[in-house]
Amino acid sequence: MGERVVLHYFNGRGKMESIRWLLTVAEVEFDEKFLDTREEYLKLVNDGKLMFQQVPLVEIDGMKLVQTKAILNYLAEKYNMHGKDLKDRVMINMYSEGLIDLMEMIMVLPFNPDPTAKLKEIEKKAKERYFPVFEKALTGPVYLVGGKLSLADVLLVECTLMLEEKFVGILKEFSAVKSFQGRMIQIPAINRFLQPGSKRKPPPGENYAKTVIEVFQIKI
Repeated sequence: MGERVVLHYFNGRGKMESIRWLLTVAEVEFDEKFLDTREEYLKLVNDGKLMFQQVPLVEIDGMKLVQTKAILNYLAEKYNMHGKDLKDRVMINMYSEGLIDLMEMIMVLPFNPDPTAKLKEIEKKAKERYFPVFEKALTGPVYLVGGKLSLADVLLVECTLMLEEKFVGILKEFSAVKSFQGRMIQIPAINRFLQPGSKRKPPPGENYAKTVIEVFQIKI
């Protein structure tokens, strides 16, 4: 039996949350080591574990992986959620990178002293730029690419739930996306992940933002 996967990140969503989602859907158990102080972060840097002095860091298969998209692609390949061929993979990657772009807009909100204008921009882009793409892709098919569960599907359900936390009813005009979300949350692994007490993290609050700012010495 191989060693358990270990995730190094803050005790919050951020860029690690999509990795938690993907591991959960693959039914892979993992441990977490939370960064609470700058000293803990500097130890990872000084030990040579962070290639670009950035987290997330995932220890898996004897490797120390960094860079969120690289980690997600490795896990998708390893757990057979990256399509059957090159054409499937490029479609999955295009959908996935669009979703990551959208979710990153939400990730930075806790560091914005006045997020009102940014929230309006996110809602507008979600409705006009992103969700129409997925509504079209899911009108008929069960999954986004190749008739099979992929990384893109996992990120889409994560993204829709994240947006609904901010904008109740945002999927009202996107019935195919809403139906997709309904199917996805019935998958046993996802259903468990959405229950209290799981390793899914809550929306970030002041403590999360404060810790990130202190660890990275960010100037706001």
